[in-house]
Amino acid sequence: MASSITRLLPSLVAFLCLFPSALAKSSLEEAALPSYHYGTAIPVECMNRSIETGEHIQDARDQIQWIPFPVCNETGKPLEFHYGIETELNCTIPIIDDPFFHLLEFYVHSDAPLACRLPARPPAHVEVIGEKPVEPEYIPLVFALAGTLQLSHMHISTHLNVLLHSTPKHHIHPHDSGVLDSGAAYSTSPLSHMAGSDTRRLVIGDPLPLSFSIRWFPTPALPKTEGRVEWQGMGGHIYASTVFYSIVSFIAGVLGSGAYFFGIILPKRLRGRGMGGATPLGYGLNGKGVGNGWGYSKRID
Repeated sequence: MASSITRLLPSLVAFLCLFPSALAKSSLEEAALPSYHYGTAIPVECMNRSIETGEHIQDARDQIQWIPFPVCNETGKPLEFHYGIETELNCTIPIIDDPFFHLLEFYVHSDAPLACRLPARPPAHVEVIGEKPVEPEYIPLVFALAGTLQLSHMHISTHLNVLLHSTPKHHIHPHDSGVLDSGAAYSTSPLSHMAGSDTRRLVIGDPLPLSFSIRWFPTPALPKTEGRVEWQGMGGHIYASTVFYSIVSFIAGVLGSGAYFFGIILPKRLRGRGMGGATPLGYGLNGKGVGNGWGYSKRID
């Protein structure tokens, strides 16, 4: 038994020596990969689908075709998000032509999802000679577009919540950088088309005003109101101005309280008390002789 352990000891020592170096190499490789900085634009690409069947379209290499999200009238560019920025974003598609109207019917009727994707990392700008270029990674983002179909038109819930998760922060990365982990997008109030303001009656030729409420999470975990995970936000909920105003308010409160105490409360107490008034049980000279406080007594020899 002892001889077996002796024979295995060199291999065990070699493994223990190589294990930290393997971890270090993995960490270095991870740190060398590109990551988003706060505010970096993230383009949205969607699956190209047939307007006849709703099936996805493949390219010459039998791979799924991905095309940019329709152009937003507000920016003149396809829809994009910005890393870490929580905002209310409007994207009006200027005109819904006949092919796109039929695709919306597929999306609303759930015959085919509005399946999109986001690059998990920005494109690499540095290539290592002799190394294989880094393959781009994507996370799926399916827009659950809700609505109802009619014979001549459709109702679409035009407001969508977009929830984006980042991977847990690595200590090597700067505080304002990160990598996408996952995401989800869904319509809100889909049944309020009769009276709601976030729905649209749509026919061919109409514009489609979409609005997005974008929220970010620093880890794949969902926030909790109670428990160990309590989300403080990633898009700058606590600003330098907030800290400044909090400090100023605190100092102003302290100064105001001190002025009130020393200017009003303390003089009243001093006027109402005489000698011995500062003792726990004393009332000082109250016109009836020395009170029952702790004071100096006349020495009797």
